[in-house]
Amino acid sequence: MTAAAVSLTPSRLRLADLARLASIGVRTRRLRSALSALGIAIGVAAIVAVLGISSSSQAGLLSEINQLGTNLLDVSTGQNFSGQSVPLPLAAPGMIGRIGPVYDVAYTGGISNANAFRSPLIPSINTNALSVDATSLNLPGAVGTTVAAGRFLNAATATEPVCVLGAAAAQRLGIDRIYPGERIWVGGIWLYVVGILHPAVLAPEIDDSVLIGFPAAKHYLNYTSSSDGHPAVGSPTEIYVRAQTDEVNSVYNVLAATANPENPSEVNVSQPSQALTAEADAKGAFNGLFLGLGAVALLVGAIGVANIMIISVLERRSEIGLRRALGATRTQIRLQFLTEAILLALLGGAAGIGAGALATGVYAHTKHWATVIPALAWGGGIASAILIGAVAGILPAIRAARLSPTDALRTA
Repeated sequence: MTAAAVSLTPSRLRLADLARLASIGVRTRRLRSALSALGIAIGVAAIVAVLGISSSSQAGLLSEINQLGTNLLDVSTGQNFSGQSVPLPLAAPGMIGRIGPVYDVAYTGGISNANAFRSPLIPSINTNALSVDATSLNLPGAVGTTVAAGRFLNAATATEPVCVLGAAAAQRLGIDRIYPGERIWVGGIWLYVVGILHPAVLAPEIDDSVLIGFPAAKHYLNYTSSSDGHPAVGSPTEIYVRAQTDEVNSVYNVLAATANPENPSEVNVSQPSQALTAEADAKGAFNGLFLGLGAVALLVGAIGVANIMIISVLERRSEIGLRRALGATRTQIRLQFLTEAILLALLGGAAGIGAGALATGVYAHTKHWATVIPALAWGGGIASAILIGAVAGILPAIRAARLSPTDALRTA
């Protein structure tokens, strides 16, 4: 009696046997399984790529900010109560330079009555959104850029009809290198081009500028102001200040009053690196939209997995009936088909993680960023795939377990 009872006791289903049984449907119906897993792969790939590209972009931008420094401050002209622009005093750069932690001060002056063209034959309305600015000679170092071609202004060329182009200005004017005698038409005169700058990340307004020395701007473009009743060079409209990093906040607090002691409220002060940091944060604002699209793809994938599992149960009635007749319990049948659904979803999730990581790596490489794939991306991809497989496989697994051996064998 005891021996008979023992022989009728269902054998325990080991984990290895469960994995082998669960893989039968995937291995024998490869094309169908691949198509069902494709939806999950697309959804997971979208999630991984969105999070990976966003993280890589933020890491690249923050790395660039760290290289350029967070100690650049910008002082610019403000407005009075009537909304009119108020020029900075001529002495503002010198007064700012006397602040203890400040070690570099550069400045520019916007020349409003001059536009830049490739030649005088171009209609005056086609300004290409370029500005013409007088500049101090230490501008590139202060804003964190360098000369891409030619050279920057020096004490000699700052007094002559000579200019340097910002990166975007050179592109819009169709100038990619410096030729002897290269010149552009600015404010009714020819200016000879002696240099082109690399992009100024912390001061993007420099990229759209045609830069000329203050003495030359006064002499050739009539950019003047009055000092003690005598004509002088034009007033600065933008001042770039480099301060010791640990003293940036204290310098920031006194810049307006130092630049214009009489009317500090008419001076704008900003920290360009903060704007770029905010830009890095803002790039993640669109993640929700793309993650939503990835979730839709995952939902479609889940429906596909549930569909194939239901069809699999119908096609494999004879197998289910035979296993039940040989002693398999309802729980074992349920576990088999539930595990098969999870395995199918897991294969799609793994393929999606690989595709998303590859897309992130390729995009980051083209942008010269470090490839960053957060743990949330691949961990969330695996977890969502397992969850989707479990949810999609519950109903088919229950239906398979409810089949009685006789009905399954008779209808097979």
